[in-house]
Amino acid sequence: MPYNVAVAADEFRVETPSADVGSTVSSPDDLALNEEQAELMDGDPDWTASARLYHAGGGGASGNDSLGCRPVAMRTVATDPRIIPRRTKLFIRETVGLRLADGSIHDGYWYASDTGGAIKGEKIDLFTGHGRGSMAQAQRLNMRTLTIADAGTFDGCPPAWESASR
Repeated sequence: MPYNVAVAADEFRVETPSADVGSTVSSPDDLALNEEQAELMDGDPDWTASARLYHAGGGGASGNDSLGCRPVAMRTVATDPRIIPRRTKLFIRETVGLRLADGSIHDGYWYASDTGGAIKGEKIDLFTGHGRGSMAQAQRLNMRTLTIADAGTFDGCPPAWESASR
């Protein structure tokens, strides 16, 4: 099945985000962080990187990531593997509490499973999903320097949204 057909059939795809998409929880104290998240929030970052956004369709991503996996919206990150190795589980502080298109709140975990020709040095691309509208949920992060902690590694493909932070 071609990638664009698979993404179009994705039951979690949202084309028109609500007005509060991309906003954050009013205070970090309102978040129920687990012990690992609290430690990653308080610790020194392993990297800082300038963020860009990318999406599937319309000239964005078109297929599998550099590991041969289907990118996971709001989880897959493209990195320069000389700086942030592929298969690194990342914790991006600025995404904790981000309100997503499906109404859920981002927990800060991302997965370095892609690379790109324009990703050189301390830059990252955050995969937002299908279509330009998917970028609304992360637009405030575009062109910003993000604080990134190494949260370990992962095997295989990045996990689906429902199980990614476990």
